[in-house]
Amino acid sequence: MTERAGRTVKTGNQASAGDLLELVRSGRATTRGALQRATGLSRATVGQRLDRLFRAGWLREGAGGPVDSPLGGRPSITLEFDDEHAVVLAADLDTRHGRAAVLTLTGEILAEHAGPLVIDDGPEAVLAELGRWFAELVAKSGRGADAVCGIGLAVPGPVDSETGRVVQPPIMPGWDGYDIRGRLGRAFAEHTGTGAARVPVLVDNDANLMAYGEQRAGYPDCSAFALVKVSTGIGAGMVVGGTVYRGIDGGAGDIGHIRVGADALCRCGSYGCLAAVASGGAVARRLAESGVRAASGSDVRQLLAAGHPEATALAREAGRRVGDVLATVVTLLNPGVLMIAGDLAGTPFLTGVRELLYQRALPRSTAHLDVVTSRLGERAGLVGAGALVGEYLYAPERAEERLAALGV
Repeated sequence: MTERAGRTVKTGNQASAGDLLELVRSGRATTRGALQRATGLSRATVGQRLDRLFRAGWLREGAGGPVDSPLGGRPSITLEFDDEHAVVLAADLDTRHGRAAVLTLTGEILAEHAGPLVIDDGPEAVLAELGRWFAELVAKSGRGADAVCGIGLAVPGPVDSETGRVVQPPIMPGWDGYDIRGRLGRAFAEHTGTGAARVPVLVDNDANLMAYGEQRAGYPDCSAFALVKVSTGIGAGMVVGGTVYRGIDGGAGDIGHIRVGADALCRCGSYGCLAAVASGGAVARRLAESGVRAASGSDVRQLLAAGHPEATALAREAGRRVGDVLATVVTLLNPGVLMIAGDLAGTPFLTGVRELLYQRALPRSTAHLDVVTSRLGERAGLVGAGALVGEYLYAPERAEERLAALGV
């Protein structure tokens, strides 16, 4: 067996059509000859298994590749994953707004919508509206609802990845334990008039999916990648060995509720949490107390973009508090990249983070560390959610199940 990013690919007679697909998608083997060498399968067996993938519409032939034989000959025909046979729906929910899109299986956004969507309105209302957005986006993209192979959703709370349910989310009242997968599938079916409730729905924490999207898009060779999202709340996502690290029940990365010794009351009910003093919501409260109109992290972002002096000073102070906590995170994880994202991810906040991070962390932990800001911006969660669906649906064992269901 061989492994890539935590995924085992079988070799020898055990190598399935799904294993061959994984080798092609990863770029490790993109010709028939390369697949034979990677798996040990005979030419005839490789051909039979590839035929299943062609009939499903998952593979296509590309241009001629390098000559497989050292003796020369005609160039080998390359094999490519066909990203046009289906599309993915993805959405990223924040506390006061949402963003949704139709994506290809390789992450290209075909249609996109963003608008107000208040998490406090509860799962029934929010997911029903999201189902309507999805139906409109599918129509806008020019693809039918039957082309949708899966839905990915990023939410601002801890998620049990096995069930897709949020677990005691501090800033998502009414969502604890709710069947998000079932309701979102039904909402999409209701608005498209199809049997789309059978479309698989995957749910994960927003910082996890932002980290996944950013790592895959910009830092694929980074084996330890960390992203910190600072918006209304604070959360972190980590990609280790190409796989999102979630902990045993989805609680990894919830750094916003690390106690920092302050007296401020957090939305989780405790005092002194990092999010209570250094999040976009905390900065907005302090600005409002001084007479500046601000109610959320997005309001603070607008003030920072306009160069508001008090918002700038408070953002830098918040960055110093977060940087103090991140010194411990960096020492523990030893990442190659630490990315700051979210409403406060600008120069003042980043300056504050760097001040305390490099002051408190061990030099050994920061010697090869890049501290950067988001490359994908507000689309990071969408890209990560789309990638999560693609990796789930086309993993070798799942691919085999789906091929069997298609009758190929």
